[in-house]
Amino acid sequence: MFAYIMRRVGVSILILIGASLIMYTLTALSGDPLEEFYQNRNPNRDQLIADRIDALNLDLPIPLRWLDWLGGAAGCLVPFANICDLGVNLVNAQVADLLPRAMASTLQLVTAATILAILLGVTIGIVSALRKDTGFDYSVTFLSFLLYSLPSFWVAVLLKVFVAIGFNDFLQSPEIPIWAIVLIGIIAGAIWQVLVGGTARRRLVVFAVSGLVTSLVLALMQSIDWFTDPSLGPVVIVLAAIGLAFGITALIAGLENRRALITAGVNALIGVVVYFTLQGLFDISTLGTIVIIGVILVGVAIASGWLAGGFDRGVSMRVGAITALSLYLLVILDRFMQSWQTYASSPRIGGRPIATVGSETPGLNGDFWVLGLDSFTHLALPTLTLLLISFAGYTRYARAGMLDTLNQDYIRTARAKGLSKRVVVVRHAFRNSLIPITTIVAADIGAILGGAIITEQIFAISGMGALFFTSLGRTDPNPVMGYFVVIAIVAIAFNFFADLAYAALDPRVRVR
Repeated sequence: MFAYIMRRVGVSILILIGASLIMYTLTALSGDPLEEFYQNRNPNRDQLIADRIDALNLDLPIPLRWLDWLGGAAGCLVPFANICDLGVNLVNAQVADLLPRAMASTLQLVTAATILAILLGVTIGIVSALRKDTGFDYSVTFLSFLLYSLPSFWVAVLLKVFVAIGFNDFLQSPEIPIWAIVLIGIIAGAIWQVLVGGTARRRLVVFAVSGLVTSLVLALMQSIDWFTDPSLGPVVIVLAAIGLAFGITALIAGLENRRALITAGVNALIGVVVYFTLQGLFDISTLGTIVIIGVILVGVAIASGWLAGGFDRGVSMRVGAITALSLYLLVILDRFMQSWQTYASSPRIGGRPIATVGSETPGLNGDFWVLGLDSFTHLALPTLTLLLISFAGYTRYARAGMLDTLNQDYIRTARAKGLSKRVVVVRHAFRNSLIPITTIVAADIGAILGGAIITEQIFAISGMGALFFTSLGRTDPNPVMGYFVVIAIVAIAFNFFADLAYAALDPRVRVR
């Protein structure tokens, strides 16, 4: 394995060197960095031209300029040496100082979109495969192809117009007419009856019940002014704890596994206790405090699973950890929602909290929760834009992978042995269906980063995409190469991780 890793690292370095030469040459030939001075009547124009030629080594041939840049970039590989030099841009700012700020915004955007797209896409794709040729499957197929065909810039514009502007207008006077509540209930009922499926009678019951419940919930939310002062509240937290304990146990271990169910119940109870006892601590918390509490809860969950798990401790530990983490995330969500009114009423927000430009509100002051909401409202629409595009592809590949796996001989053998459908799907089919998804994830990272260039331009986010787009338009090679280095390393690294994941997912894969 060590020899394999070293070979891959060596090949990756050669690929980076060759690709950087091509990228640098194309960027240098795309325009003239001195063009802005040609029509300049400034008396010191000649001095400005000379300074730029000296800063960018424009008096050297392109290959020599690239070698000079490569030597400085190689210093970035030496840790703690402080010799990283990616050159300067046209205004003599160090590219090594510009990249971290740009990377922070892009990583927030791309990381959230990628994780959500994978989780939602794989989950819905697998459910669609398990319910092949049903109304749910046809609906998911139609939606997936629709989203897959839409360009990201068009989706971004639609979200800005109908989600941001429309929702902000709604918050000015959050009142839903009776006819709108009834219509939303009918639409919700129609969606749920498609999701549940079954006989005509079952569909009709689901349609009526879900539509009525949706209408009643909307009416209740409006009566308690929930849209301007939202929160989950203790009742929802307790019900969610119960639902998570049973749902996660049923999915991972099966309800017949009493030890796993006890572990989930204990951790659900701990989560409810945390909700009621730590509200005061949350008021003065920072990101570090939130992470430490989460780590402690997951550690307690793993320990409780080990103690109560018996001979199958691994399953109980997983059930406990997932239950504790899921409920803790709901508690954190509730605390963010409690700060919504404070955030939305800030003079800097002006009663229109869903932002359409930028990554933060200038001059906004507040605690961890208020500033967290500000980041969320600014990144919500661009993240949703990238999420919708990627989600469609993951759904189709997950569905196809699961259908192919379910037709394998070992799956038929598992069914013939009398294993339950849950065990067949979760413990046998699911793991192997992830192998093609692993390949797609590695290849899709570059596509998402490419889509982020357009998305960042539309939402005016100063990230990697904006840095690349602006620098390329000005024939500024060093920032373009900085962008290239980051994207290339990410793409190569994820392809390497995908190769390692094959061996973890499929024991038949061996590195020789």
